[in-house]
Amino acid sequence: MKIRTKIWISDDHEQVIFGNGRVRILETIQRLGSMNKAAQELKMSYRALWGRIKSTEDRLGRKILVTHAGGGRHGGSSLTPDGKNLLKAYKQLRNEVVALADKEFEKIFGKNQDDT
Repeated sequence: MKIRTKIWISDDHEQVIFGNGRVRILETIQRLGSMNKAAQELKMSYRALWGRIKSTEDRLGRKILVTHAGGGRHGGSSLTPDGKNLLKAYKQLRNEVVALADKEFEKIFGKNQDDT
């Protein structure tokens, strides 16, 4: 037996601002340098991927991604400094919440729950 922890950040209307799905999107865009390639790898439509990014930007009130038109070598997408900071801060928060949940689970349920 083990605890599963999932967190996300939402606005005052319970609309998702950021979570693990957005992390995967931004990390994939960062690695591939392209929203189109990221959408293909994540098996999402470009429109769905762009919609999630746009909704996050709208709810935050700042850009997390910058796009450069042109295709090939001249085009592409990259994270803004705000986007990089958001990604880093969220991952830090997630890691700390998971560590705390694991510690509390162990304290309450005991160490060797895999044996039950």
